[in-house]
Amino acid sequence: MVFELVGGLGIFLLGMKHMSDGMQAVAGNSLRRLIGAVTNHRIFATTVGVIVTCVVQSSSITTVMVVGFVNSGVMELSQAVGVIMGANVGTTITGWILVLKVGKYGLPLLGFAAFTYLFTRNERWRYWAMFIMGIGMVFFGLEVMKDACSIIKEMPDFEAWFARFQADSYFGVLKCALVGCILTTLVQSSSATLGITISLATQGVISYPTAAALILGENIGTTITAFLASLGTTTNARRAAYFHVIFNLAGVFWITLIFQWYIRFIQSVIGLDVTEAVVIDGNDTYPNTVAAIAATHSVFNVCNMLLFMPFVTPMVRFLEKAIPSLPYKENSRLTDLDVRILETPLLAIEQSRKEIIKMGDGCLKMLDWHLELMLASDSDRQLGDRLKQRERILNSVRDEVADFVTKLLSSNVSHATVEEGRRQFRLADEYESISDYIVNLDKFDRKLRRDGFRFTESQRTDLEALNRQVRTYVTEIHGALIASNPNVLNNTEASGKRIRDEINGLRRKHLEELSAGTIHPVVNVAFMAALNAYIRVRDHARNIAETIAQDR
Repeated sequence: MVFELVGGLGIFLLGMKHMSDGMQAVAGNSLRRLIGAVTNHRIFATTVGVIVTCVVQSSSITTVMVVGFVNSGVMELSQAVGVIMGANVGTTITGWILVLKVGKYGLPLLGFAAFTYLFTRNERWRYWAMFIMGIGMVFFGLEVMKDACSIIKEMPDFEAWFARFQADSYFGVLKCALVGCILTTLVQSSSATLGITISLATQGVISYPTAAALILGENIGTTITAFLASLGTTTNARRAAYFHVIFNLAGVFWITLIFQWYIRFIQSVIGLDVTEAVVIDGNDTYPNTVAAIAATHSVFNVCNMLLFMPFVTPMVRFLEKAIPSLPYKENSRLTDLDVRILETPLLAIEQSRKEIIKMGDGCLKMLDWHLELMLASDSDRQLGDRLKQRERILNSVRDEVADFVTKLLSSNVSHATVEEGRRQFRLADEYESISDYIVNLDKFDRKLRRDGFRFTESQRTDLEALNRQVRTYVTEIHGALIASNPNVLNNTEASGKRIRDEINGLRRKHLEELSAGTIHPVVNVAFMAALNAYIRVRDHARNIAETIAQDR
């Protein structure tokens, strides 16, 4: 019995994992855009939480991901609260999947999907097969657990132990809820305890009211995952995790007060007799309890969400007062990347992409600062130091992005995610190289000033025009990265060629002036080095365009 129960639970959990991975890969860019569109609008944020949790098949993953987003500063607490409420509703989809009358067809479903997964070359079909294979494993694992639980009825000692847990009184409801909470805390998965609860209920080992009370406890137990994930995070991330705990605790408290009325209401809504037994293989089973348990879970979380919805703003204010901010910066990292987001590869790769876009924004600012420094009559040490500091920051950001993407690609991710990760490696390196050459441009000007020289007025005019031309070129390519425009290489080919021709023309002009003997050797070296730096900025920007064009 123990072997069957453990084995069935393992197959069930592995099926849930395959369902999650398959759906995440199939959802693709839609899921990335969805989480990126979360706003302070509580209804929209809650809807996003529902949809994302339905896709990833785990409220724990969603809430841990939200804690990661809040910890990194890319999601506000008010947004996180809405997503967490939606995640509690979205997790109830698991129960409704189990309502499907698949039963023992889970094994052939698993088999056919496995053949498709193994022998098809189309990656999208492979992930659809993985998703269906996960469904098959969920149902097969549930059948194995049901068979194991049917043995309990033949063992008086076990049956007598289970009989102690009856939700026939308020104390009994609390006791059952506590068991569900402890079990979920131990296995770190509400889906696992849901599967066990359904197996026990369908075999008649526990009654429907007891199963309903266990489900309530599972809602509390699932908060432990986000709570543990919040340890060592920023104040706002801890506030988000604490809201998850308060939300579920308060919900279970008020529902236990009306528990007996609530389960009668559920039975009247679904219109099924949960005490109706069906004989299968000589054993009495109660298949109607599956729908009743799923409805109990869904209605509770929807009602709890609707109850809390009007109080989102007061709750956020309460959490901000109860958990005050620290007087210093809590995030020691330069980027908004958080390892907790790695649980959802598609969202993780989108987050690292945003950091690369920020690198591009930084390079454009550096070009503006350099132009201001070069044209200034007096040396601006403060702005020059800011320019060098920005280059050091971009260097560190490049390293953090590379480390994050490396950890992401070390896990089991789709081919598309691997390709995107490789492109991001190159993009981060190219932007960091652009920042290096911009700093070099400022170094040439600083050295001239330090030696008592400056570029001639004609050279400054030419370099100003060149700087603006290069900035326009980089801006166009950076905009294509933001818009994911694969035609960027063709669209910018002409402007890139004009920059190259312009630099070649300036070199010829400079050599003519040099022949006349009117330019000091120090200025000559600095001017030629500046032209070389600009052509290198143009080359690295073109490399970025080539990388974007590969994303077809």
